[in-house]
Amino acid sequence: MKYVALLRGVNVGTSKRVDMKTLKKLFESIGYTEVFTYINSGNIQFSADETQDKVEVDIQEILCKNLGEGIKVLLKTKEQMREIAETIPEEWKNDEEQKTDVAYLFKCINRKEIADELPIKKEYIRILYVDGALIWNVKRKDYNKSQLNKIIGHKIYKEMTVRNVNTARYLGS
Repeated sequence: MKYVALLRGVNVGTSKRVDMKTLKKLFESIGYTEVFTYINSGNIQFSADETQDKVEVDIQEILCKNLGEGIKVLLKTKEQMREIAETIPEEWKNDEEQKTDVAYLFKCINRKEIADELPIKKEYIRILYVDGALIWNVKRKDYNKSQLNKIIGHKIYKEMTVRNVNTARYLGS
């Protein structure tokens, strides 16, 4: 089975620093194959024979043992990542006029109504739910009005990991 592991909060701002070569070696050390990382923000694609639940536990254990506490792992199958990426409207991009991100949701908040709990102004943002993710698009001129930056301080933000649309499309391809 092909998987994608998304590590939450690594190598952004003052977060935990994780070397991608080290990460690759850790995944290979527990028997995963075809391991490669994508950019420096904790995206790892690999193959494993175990179930999704078992793989998630094994990854969490090896990261905790080798890198310490505090790195949350969100594991998706390659097919789940593809389904999310295919939900993104083609015209939603990251460019000078618009910003599009995908918030991958941990199981405890994976429900359509979660978007209603976000402290955002929906009149300035387009938001879609697909099983496992929220996808949002905002015009850059309306970014501050949308109050999208306020989600960082919200309690549910700790239960999601965000990637830009280009990364989401790549990981889903």
